[in-house]
Amino acid sequence: MFNTARLQVVLEIARHGTIVAAAEQLRLSPSAVSHQLATLEQEAGVALVDRGPRSLRLTVAGQRLADYAQQIADLMAAARDELSAHGEGRRGLLRIGFFATAGAELLPRALSSFTTEHPQVELALILGQPPELLPRLNQGELDLVVVFNHPLSPIREASFATVSPLMADPQLVVLPAHHPLAGRRRLRLTDLADEPWITTLGVQGEVSVLELAARAEGFQPRVRCRSDHYEVVLGLVRAGVGVALVPSLGLRNPGGVAVRPLTHANLHREIGVALRPGNPNPVVGSFVDRLTDAAARLSQELAERWSPAPVSRSTAVPHRRSSATAARSAPGPNAATTA
Repeated sequence: MFNTARLQVVLEIARHGTIVAAAEQLRLSPSAVSHQLATLEQEAGVALVDRGPRSLRLTVAGQRLADYAQQIADLMAAARDELSAHGEGRRGLLRIGFFATAGAELLPRALSSFTTEHPQVELALILGQPPELLPRLNQGELDLVVVFNHPLSPIREASFATVSPLMADPQLVVLPAHHPLAGRRRLRLTDLADEPWITTLGVQGEVSVLELAARAEGFQPRVRCRSDHYEVVLGLVRAGVGVALVPSLGLRNPGGVAVRPLTHANLHREIGVALRPGNPNPVVGSFVDRLTDAAARLSQELAERWSPAPVSRSTAVPHRRSSATAARSAPGPNAATTA
């Protein structure tokens, strides 16, 4: 195996033509260069230079070795540059897990600014539910996961990850456009006790967040359909089949329905970003900053869009915190499945 330092000796002799000039470039003594050259010839088993009384030229074998030495030097320089770019976060790979409604607006906003600042960072975007994605975070297959949690149905926390809070996503009442209650500015859940409902499949088991909230208010909702696809839910409400609770992130196309805020402290989703402590990927922190900024702006816009009154404490935009100072345990495998 050739020593790269000795290969550099041949390369400098090819560039400058003399041992003295090569020694100056390498900051070695001429005798040290001669010794390195002699050792390299022993390793190669062939003469690399033609030594005349007053001149020194590379043999054909020496020139070929110098050509290879140049290629090796170029590869090493490219490797240094690329590794430096990775270390500084200018290049690399970022693997993001996210749930469906986060991918409609929150994630694209964050990615828009991130990709502008980091055009050479490759992205791998994995759509799924938090219980499916969090084990992949633990196994090192993902760098972060955008997650959600329901206060009315707290889930088991995962000790292997921490969560930085991003925003509160309020559950809003969606009614047919001409519903008698559509004219009210804000509704209580008990105002809808006698209505047929379109609800989700449930956070844990078969009981949805709507049913948990209704039971606490003293009634059992009459459920006509269950779906975790909010476009289906909106379509059924639009057709007059029933009313529904839909998180604000799920209201991308609310035409033909009436959307009203609900007076209820715990009917919202807590959106956060789950991280694996000790992840050495240098671009994670930069993306979390962009995600936090996007969440703050989006939260304020949603509050202005859907709230006729100032946002309550439970749904106010959280103060921006870094992943290091605002971390809590991530949802575990029994996390919410409605996205």
